[in-house]
Amino acid sequence: MNVHDKAYELAKAIKESSEYQDMLEIRSRINGDASSKNLLEDFRLRQNELQQKMAGGEMPPQEEMEQLQKLYDVLALNPGISQLFDAERRLSVVLEDVQRIIAEPLQAMMK
Repeated sequence: MNVHDKAYELAKAIKESSEYQDMLEIRSRINGDASSKNLLEDFRLRQNELQQKMAGGEMPPQEEMEQLQKLYDVLALNPGISQLFDAERRLSVVLEDVQRIIAEPLQAMMK
């Protein structure tokens, strides 16, 4: 058994999964709506900035975090963006499950 071959099979299975396909389809719809696309891009930019600060050990001001949460709440009112957030969550659950399954043999070895 070649581990790399299995990894490529896993990548293919993920791409063929309903969670991945749903997310692609919803993203395509959002990209076709300039207003939704711009709102989402602005949110992602702000989200990434905050995450970079936190990864660098800096705690962003509470006001920035509240502004991002308010923007998220507004975006969640947009049906397309709300569907995208849900699709991203579903795919994230699948990827977390896969990561947990892959990590099990390594964790057992470390005990």
